[in-house]
Amino acid sequence: MVNDIPTRMVFAGRRWRVTDTPTRLRDSIWAAPFEESRGLYGWRFQATDSDCQSLVFDVFQDADGWHVHHTYD
Repeated sequence: MVNDIPTRMVFAGRRWRVTDTPTRLRDSIWAAPFEESRGLYGWRFQATDSDCQSLVFDVFQDADGWHVHHTYD
């Protein structure tokens, strides 16, 4: 994260660099029921690995850190 915006990550044993402008996902179904605030729940962004493969990622944060919820080709 740079200024609270995703810039890179490791997923499936590969390093990925964010290659577009991340979109905040708010008021998501990922929010835990006990969560009262309606803050930031996750991000959607395209990222590219060193082999030039690009995927779109939906990621969310919980008490254990950031997690990949879904990927799109």
